[in-house]
Amino acid sequence: MALDTWLIYLLASIGLSLTPGPNSLLALTHGALYGARRTLFTIVGGVFGFSALIALAMFGLSALLQASASVLTVLKWVGGAYLVWLGWQLWRSPALHLELTEGAARLGNAGLFRQGLLSALANPKVLLFYGAFLPQFIDPQRGLLVQFVVMAATFASIEFVVEYLLARLAFRVRPWLARGGKGFNRCCGSLFALIGVALPLTR
Repeated sequence: MALDTWLIYLLASIGLSLTPGPNSLLALTHGALYGARRTLFTIVGGVFGFSALIALAMFGLSALLQASASVLTVLKWVGGAYLVWLGWQLWRSPALHLELTEGAARLGNAGLFRQGLLSALANPKVLLFYGAFLPQFIDPQRGLLVQFVVMAATFASIEFVVEYLLARLAFRVRPWLARGGKGFNRCCGSLFALIGVALPLTR
């Protein structure tokens, strides 16, 4: 993976990880209920789930690329359009309001891991996103396995750090999301739309 492509991917992955979603909300909730240390089980479960989805998306794309190299160009344009649409949806979405349920059943470490894993795997929008997101960065002239390792490790590392920070700052971040979450959603939505427009034109 070329360094300039990886840097763009790194920036896009940071934007994706910062975007509020089921796993970030779970990290916030568990951070407030169980503390940051135990929430590591939740976070690791989510990272495993995201890595599995990246593998599924990338190697599914590999089968298409073997049929026709021109498929990648089509996927980039379709994926770019999807990212623009996703950015618009995020721009319009309201601020998140996280409610803690103090009476909820306490989970063990295995339960925390399982919730993080299933939260990542059970969201079909994540797989659709990766199907649109990853073709923008795939180089068909390079080995797909190496690219998968680089992309998965990059995203997993960023996601881990972001969710852990959310867990540590749970009580401080929740009021901020309620007050400034709308503007934050618009910033992330603009980033997705920019990626969707720019990458198919420049690659």
